Amino acid sequence: MRYRLDHAARRFDGGRVVLGGVPGRLFRLSDAGAAWVDRLVSPEEPCEPTTPGEVALLERLTSSGVLHPDPDPALRGHRRGVTMVVPVRDRAAALAELLDSVRRSGDEPDEIIVVDDGSTDGQAHRRVAEAHGARCLRAETPHGPGGARNLGLEAASHPIVVFVDSDVTVTPGWIAGLSAHLADAQVVAVAGRVRSAAVPGWIGDYEQRNGPLDLGADPGPVGPGRRIGHVPAALLMVRRDAAADGFDATMRVGEDVDLVWRLTAAGGVVRYEPQVECHHSPREDLRSWVAQRFAYGTSAEALDERHPGSVPPWRSSWSSLAVVAAALAGHPFAAVLVATGTALPLVRRLSGVPPLPAVRIGLEGHVAAGASFARASIRVWWPLVLLALALRPTRRPAARLFAAAVAVRWWNRGAPLPVRDVPLAVTEDVAYGAGVWTGCVRGRRAGPLTPTVGT
Repeated sequence: MRYRLDHAARRFDGGRVVLGGVPGRLFRLSDAGAAWVDRLVSPEEPCEPTTPGEVALLERLTSSGVLHPDPDPALRGHRRGVTMVVPVRDRAAALAELLDSVRRSGDEPDEIIVVDDGSTDGQAHRRVAEAHGARCLRAETPHGPGGARNLGLEAASHPIVVFVDSDVTVTPGWIAGLSAHLADAQVVAVAGRVRSAAVPGWIGDYEQRNGPLDLGADPGPVGPGRRIGHVPAALLMVRRDAAADGFDATMRVGEDVDLVWRLTAAGGVVRYEPQVECHHSPREDLRSWVAQRFAYGTSAEALDERHPGSVPPWRSSWSSLAVVAAALAGHPFAAVLVATGTALPLVRRLSGVPPLPAVRIGLEGHVAAGASFARASIRVWWPLVLLALALRPTRRPAARLFAAAVAVRWWNRGAPLPVRDVPLAVTEDVAYGAGVWTGCVRGRRAGPLTPTVGT
């Protein structure tokens, strides 16, 4: 197995000090440990642990997100039988396109099960499925995406099940690239990257740059509080025995997030592998596009009910909260003093890290927390920001916050958005936030609206 060092991880003191992961962790290694990590990330040849100490260190580094498995070509053939499950409702043409892409990929599953979830014309899906050598199950009444996937999971004949939504197309090597991660017995699920397919129009262009299911080019472990908090079920491979309880069929949105979090809570490892891609058909008209984002927002309340504290709009330390409060109050000098004063102690705490990088790490943490706060203000708290803008005593800080939020949204994923994307980006956040508030009011829960502040 080969490994990649996370793009944000940093090594100091000749590799004996490693800082990285989310949440951030500091690792102090012996000379032998540092040399072994050098071999792990070397492109020369695969490297495997041979001693209990190496096994323990590798597990710590991979579970924290400092190292990422990069299966070599030999492991990309690892598979013990794969069933593909496709839930579909009234999408015969899209289903045909998906199954055609499976054939073209040169990497076909051992079994394909299409689950017709109460379509108006069930025979249309059956004809498409049979034409592609797939088995078609039919639910006379709609069960929702989770319930439909469960029917396929129960009928699967193989130990590995890959869920693929009917509105995506797959790419060559998709099964091999995902199943290679299952060579690690601790990995119970792995998801690929879901990129938006190219469609003409303003929304289509925006979706290609900002697809809601696209989690980016960086791999990593998945779970609440991590850099990759969740993965969609649009392209999700699971061990059938680990996922035997299936999806929560009562959830029409967010059921995939719930499943992944239950898998990690049970001690399993879920990974995101962006080298495996599929292409997802986006909404093409503004009304359905906004409705989709609103629906995503409503899932926050249901997820908070099942996983309390897992969906706060903002996570921060007390020191970062103080920095943000000073900036909002119009005291930038005080904000800089607080940020610097709380970053300086890291020089002592991060022994082995040079002083300037240690201070920079602390300051970068405050900047990231401030950007996250600004994003939350427009994505979730925008009704409160509007109220603050309407009241004279809070108008100025609210205006500062709104300007910062738009700037953060413009500087998206480390690169500026085209100016024409900004209105859609703000609309997307407002629609999602409206869904969050609607779900919280209906469910009488405040968790998705409440920040988490700790040490």
